[in-house]
Amino acid sequence: MPLERIVATALQIVEEEGSDALSMRTLAQRLGSGTATLYRHFDNRAALVAHVVDRMFGVVELNGDELLSMGWERALRTVAHTMFDALARHRNAARLLAEQIPMGSNAMALRERCVAVLLGSGFPPRVAAYAYATLARYVLGFAVQVNGRGGARKPDDAQSAAVFESVDPDLFPATVAVAGVMPVPIEEEFSFGLELLLSGLARLRDEV
Repeated sequence: MPLERIVATALQIVEEEGSDALSMRTLAQRLGSGTATLYRHFDNRAALVAHVVDRMFGVVELNGDELLSMGWERALRTVAHTMFDALARHRNAARLLAEQIPMGSNAMALRERCVAVLLGSGFPPRVAAYAYATLARYVLGFAVQVNGRGGARKPDDAQSAAVFESVDPDLFPATVAVAGVMPVPIEEEFSFGLELLLSGLARLRDEV
Protein backbone atom coordinates (compact mmCIF):
# COMPACT_ATOMS: atom_id res chain seq x y z
CA MET A 1 0.00 0.00 0.00
CA PRO A 2 1.46 3.41 -0.96
CA LEU A 3 2.84 5.40 1.96
CA GLU A 4 1.18 8.56 0.66
CA ARG A 5 -2.27 6.97 0.87
CA ILE A 6 -1.65 5.75 4.41
CA VAL A 7 -0.48 9.15 5.67
CA ALA A 8 -3.29 11.00 3.89
CA THR A 9 -5.87 8.67 5.46
CA ALA A 10 -4.31 9.11 8.90
CA LEU A 11 -4.54 12.87 8.53
CA GLN A 12 -8.17 12.53 7.46
CA ILE A 13 -8.98 10.54 10.60
CA VAL A 14 -7.39 13.20 12.80
CA GLU A 15 -9.25 16.01 11.05
CA GLU A 16 -12.60 14.23 11.31
CA GLU A 17 -12.36 12.62 14.75
CA GLY A 18 -9.49 14.28 16.61
CA SER A 19 -5.90 13.30 17.36
CA ASP A 20 -6.87 10.78 20.04
CA ALA A 21 -8.80 8.77 17.45
CA LEU A 22 -5.67 7.95 15.46
CA SER A 23 -4.44 4.43 16.17
CA MET A 24 -2.93 1.68 14.07
CA ARG A 25 -6.13 -0.34 14.35
CA THR A 26 -8.41 2.56 13.39
CA LEU A 27 -6.20 3.43 10.44
CA ALA A 28 -6.10 -0.18 9.24
CA GLN A 29 -9.89 -0.39 9.42
CA ARG A 30 -10.27 2.84 7.45
CA LEU A 31 -7.88 1.53 4.80
CA GLY A 32 -9.55 -1.86 4.69
CA SER A 33 -6.34 -3.69 5.55
CA GLY A 34 -4.60 -5.31 8.50
CA THR A 35 -2.27 -3.64 10.98
CA ALA A 36 0.57 -5.80 9.64
CA THR A 37 0.50 -3.70 6.49
CA LEU A 38 1.02 -0.55 8.54
CA TYR A 39 3.85 -2.00 10.60
CA ARG A 40 5.80 -2.51 7.40
CA HIS A 41 5.96 1.29 7.20
CA PHE A 42 5.88 2.37 10.86
CA ASP A 43 7.33 0.84 14.01
CA ASN A 44 4.60 2.36 16.17
CA ARG A 45 2.01 5.13 16.42
CA ALA A 46 4.67 7.74 17.18
CA ALA A 47 6.35 7.02 13.85
CA LEU A 48 3.00 7.35 12.10
CA VAL A 49 2.33 10.67 13.84
CA ALA A 50 5.76 11.92 12.73
CA HIS A 51 4.82 11.32 9.10
CA VAL A 52 1.44 13.00 9.49
CA VAL A 53 3.04 16.04 11.11
CA ASP A 54 5.67 16.29 8.40
CA ARG A 55 2.96 16.15 5.76
CA MET A 56 1.50 19.32 7.28
CA PHE A 57 4.89 21.02 7.25
CA GLY A 58 5.16 20.14 3.57
CA VAL A 59 2.36 22.61 2.89
CA VAL A 60 4.58 25.45 4.18
CA GLU A 61 6.38 26.36 0.97
CA LEU A 62 9.06 28.98 1.62
CA ASN A 63 12.20 29.60 -0.41
CA GLY A 64 15.37 29.78 1.69
CA ASP A 65 17.08 32.36 -0.56
CA GLU A 66 14.00 34.57 -0.52
CA LEU A 67 13.85 34.43 3.27
CA LEU A 68 17.51 35.41 3.54
CA SER A 69 16.93 38.41 1.29
CA MET A 70 13.99 39.67 3.37
CA GLY A 71 15.86 40.45 6.56
CA TRP A 72 15.24 38.46 9.71
CA GLU A 73 12.15 40.29 11.02
CA ARG A 74 10.22 40.13 7.77
CA ALA A 75 11.38 36.55 7.24
CA LEU A 76 10.16 35.36 10.64
CA ARG A 77 6.91 37.26 10.23
CA THR A 78 6.38 35.55 6.87
CA VAL A 79 7.22 32.12 8.30
CA ALA A 80 4.92 32.57 11.29
CA HIS A 81 1.92 33.67 9.23
CA THR A 82 2.50 30.96 6.61
CA MET A 83 2.77 28.26 9.28
CA PHE A 84 -0.30 29.58 11.08
CA ASP A 85 -2.37 29.59 7.89
CA ALA A 86 -1.20 26.08 6.96
CA LEU A 87 -2.00 24.58 10.37
CA ALA A 88 -5.33 26.40 10.59
CA ARG A 89 -6.47 24.62 7.45
CA HIS A 90 -6.34 21.27 9.29
CA ARG A 91 -9.02 20.71 11.92
CA ASN A 92 -7.52 19.02 14.99
CA ALA A 93 -4.29 17.98 13.25
CA ALA A 94 -2.20 20.77 14.76
CA ARG A 95 -2.57 19.08 18.15
CA LEU A 96 -0.30 16.27 16.94
CA LEU A 97 2.64 18.68 16.99
CA ALA A 98 2.42 18.77 20.77
CA GLU A 99 3.20 15.05 20.96
CA GLN A 100 6.78 15.26 19.68
CA ILE A 101 9.41 17.61 18.24
CA PRO A 102 8.94 17.60 14.44
CA MET A 103 11.98 15.90 12.90
CA GLY A 104 10.73 14.98 9.43
CA SER A 105 12.39 16.24 6.27
CA ASN A 106 9.93 19.09 5.72
CA ALA A 107 10.10 20.28 9.33
CA MET A 108 13.89 20.05 9.34
CA ALA A 109 14.11 22.08 6.12
CA LEU A 110 11.90 24.84 7.53
CA ARG A 111 13.88 24.95 10.78
CA GLU A 112 17.15 25.08 8.81
CA ARG A 113 15.98 28.05 6.74
CA CYS A 114 14.79 30.04 9.75
CA VAL A 115 17.85 29.39 11.90
CA ALA A 116 20.08 30.26 8.93
CA VAL A 117 18.31 33.62 8.63
CA LEU A 118 18.86 34.33 12.33
CA LEU A 119 22.52 33.28 12.33
CA GLY A 120 23.13 35.33 9.19
CA SER A 121 21.60 38.35 10.91
CA GLY A 122 23.98 38.28 13.86
CA PHE A 123 22.08 36.20 16.40
CA PRO A 124 24.30 33.91 18.51
CA PRO A 125 23.60 30.17 18.05
CA ARG A 126 21.84 29.78 21.40
CA VAL A 127 19.55 32.75 20.80
CA ALA A 128 18.82 31.62 17.23
CA ALA A 129 17.81 28.16 18.45
CA TYR A 130 15.63 29.53 21.24
CA ALA A 131 14.06 32.10 18.92
CA TYR A 132 12.90 29.52 16.40
CA ALA A 133 11.68 27.12 19.09
CA THR A 134 9.68 29.91 20.74
CA LEU A 135 8.23 31.06 17.42
CA ALA A 136 7.16 27.51 16.53
CA ARG A 137 5.50 26.99 19.94
CA TYR A 138 3.76 30.35 19.63
CA VAL A 139 2.31 29.48 16.22
CA LEU A 140 1.24 26.03 17.42
CA GLY A 141 -0.55 27.45 20.45
CA PHE A 142 -2.67 29.76 18.35
CA ALA A 143 -3.28 27.15 15.65
CA VAL A 144 -4.63 24.72 18.24
CA GLN A 145 -7.01 27.37 19.58
CA VAL A 146 -8.30 28.25 16.13
CA ASN A 147 -8.86 24.60 15.25
CA GLY A 148 -10.44 23.90 18.60
CA ARG A 149 -12.97 26.67 18.06
CA GLY A 150 -13.62 25.63 14.46
CA GLY A 151 -12.70 29.07 13.16
CA ALA A 152 -11.54 32.48 14.24
CA ARG A 153 -15.00 34.03 14.62
CA LYS A 154 -17.81 32.25 16.45
CA PRO A 155 -21.43 33.16 17.14
CA ASP A 156 -20.72 33.24 20.87
CA ASP A 157 -18.30 36.16 20.33
CA ALA A 158 -21.33 38.44 20.40
CA GLN A 159 -22.44 36.87 23.67
CA SER A 160 -18.96 37.34 25.14
CA ALA A 161 -18.94 40.96 24.05
CA ALA A 162 -22.30 41.49 25.74
CA VAL A 163 -20.97 40.00 28.97
CA PHE A 164 -17.92 42.27 28.94
CA GLU A 165 -20.11 45.31 28.39
CA SER A 166 -22.56 44.37 31.16
CA VAL A 167 -20.13 43.79 34.02
CA ASP A 168 -20.38 45.89 37.16
CA PRO A 169 -18.24 49.01 36.57
CA ASP A 170 -17.57 49.33 40.28
CA LEU A 171 -16.06 45.83 40.43
CA PHE A 172 -14.44 45.73 36.98
CA PRO A 173 -13.74 49.32 35.86
CA ALA A 174 -10.77 48.33 33.70
CA THR A 175 -12.81 45.67 31.89
CA VAL A 176 -15.56 48.19 31.19
CA ALA A 177 -12.96 50.57 29.75
CA VAL A 178 -11.86 48.01 27.13
CA ALA A 179 -15.18 46.22 26.64
CA GLY A 180 -15.69 47.85 23.26
CA VAL A 181 -12.83 45.87 21.73
CA MET A 182 -13.46 42.57 23.52
CA PRO A 183 -13.18 39.72 22.71
CA VAL A 184 -10.10 40.23 20.54
CA PRO A 185 -10.33 38.31 17.20
CA ILE A 186 -7.77 35.53 17.37
CA GLU A 187 -6.02 36.46 14.10
CA GLU A 188 -5.52 40.01 15.38
CA GLU A 189 -4.31 38.67 18.71
CA PHE A 190 -1.86 36.43 16.85
CA SER A 191 -0.46 39.32 14.81
CA PHE A 192 -0.22 41.60 17.84
CA GLY A 193 1.64 39.01 19.90
CA LEU A 194 3.94 38.18 17.00
CA GLU A 195 5.02 41.81 16.75
CA LEU A 196 5.77 41.81 20.48
CA LEU A 197 7.87 38.68 20.04
CA LEU A 198 9.81 40.17 17.13
CA SER A 199 10.37 43.44 19.01
CA GLY A 200 11.77 41.49 21.95
CA LEU A 201 14.11 39.56 19.69
CA ALA A 202 15.33 42.79 18.10
CA ARG A 203 16.16 44.24 21.50
CA LEU A 204 17.82 41.00 22.58
CA ARG A 205 20.00 40.96 19.48
CA ASP A 206 21.15 44.50 20.18
CA GLU A 207 22.13 43.52 23.72
CA VAL A 208 24.28 40.48 22.86
